[in-house]
Amino acid sequence: MKNIFYTVVCILIFNITNAQSEEQLISNSLINYIEGTSYNRPEQISKAFYKDANLYLNNKNDELWVVPSSEYISWFTKGEQNKFNGRTGRIVAIDRENDIAVAKVEILIPSKQLRYTDLFLMKKLEETWVIMSKSASKRIFHKNNKDQILFIVSNAHFYGDSKLKTGNSFAEIVKAFHTFKKAGYTIDFVSPEGGSVPLAYINTSDNLQKEYLYNTNFMSALKNTKTPNEIDPKKYKAVYYVGGGSAMYGVPENKKIQDISMEIYEQHNGIISSVCHGTAGIVNLKTKDGKYLVQGKRVSGYPDNYEDSSKEYFKNFPFLILKTIEERGGTFKFSPRNSPHLETDGNLITGQNHLSSEIVAQKIIEILSKKDI
Repeated sequence: MKNIFYTVVCILIFNITNAQSEEQLISNSLINYIEGTSYNRPEQISKAFYKDANLYLNNKNDELWVVPSSEYISWFTKGEQNKFNGRTGRIVAIDRENDIAVAKVEILIPSKQLRYTDLFLMKKLEETWVIMSKSASKRIFHKNNKDQILFIVSNAHFYGDSKLKTGNSFAEIVKAFHTFKKAGYTIDFVSPEGGSVPLAYINTSDNLQKEYLYNTNFMSALKNTKTPNEIDPKKYKAVYYVGGGSAMYGVPENKKIQDISMEIYEQHNGIISSVCHGTAGIVNLKTKDGKYLVQGKRVSGYPDNYEDSSKEYFKNFPFLILKTIEERGGTFKFSPRNSPHLETDGNLITGQNHLSSEIVAQKIIEILSKKDI
């Protein structure tokens, strides 16, 4: 049964990876729309739309208003080109079937406290994905809707140079994600390369994991993670380094992700957090004065002495988490196996394993709520 389930998971991961190139092309078109409308760039917006596309909107009387794409694009000639107009956007979901796709984008206009949900029908024409039609709905958003958390995940499919498959811990993603969402936070995912990421430790007997595994918007976010270049650190209240074997590779040495985390921490009084092997992602972080972030701090994560040093996966680890934390001046704390463990040291919050994911998220929410008072 385990082999069958592992095969199913591998097929799922393969299909996600195989579809990435097409979905990246779709994302590129949506980014033209998002960036073009944020910076008053009519030419860039034009690249996103089919020339005869229509937008199905509501007028001031809440009646259906059909707007040709050419007219819509002309609205963005009135502002100063290449100047940010305060409008921000993010891709929420992409659902593709061969040469057609449906996409959802969220647009925020903070100055008017408006949140738009844009739905697009897209088609691939001459190797290019274009928007055939758009419909939109708007509503008022409040302050807590602007609070965002950045989940940091890895693109690594294998343990180092071996053929042993690995992935990001699905449980650690889902438990924290669900906790933040219930509290009104918006979550973005970033990975070193962007795009789809491998998933591991999926348990469909767990109702929460099963719910998210079949949630199209959620899985689309994991298929379309942002690159570090797409991240604006000042938007985020906290970062959350996800564990799983993948966390040992790609993330810890990524300078751009390091810079994002430290800007959030140092310049915006944000929180850095990690769970399990996700703590590997914080071992190289340094403060402005050149000291390791973990120096003089209490840190948790998956301890080296709970690893099986006789196994090939362990022999491929580029470094050991506990050993490295202690070498860099941190105090590593943990509890017995299969027990949750939380360490809070200022704005550094770390947990031992997937059982700690929820309490790490809860502690972040608690601290952020006090900062907002």
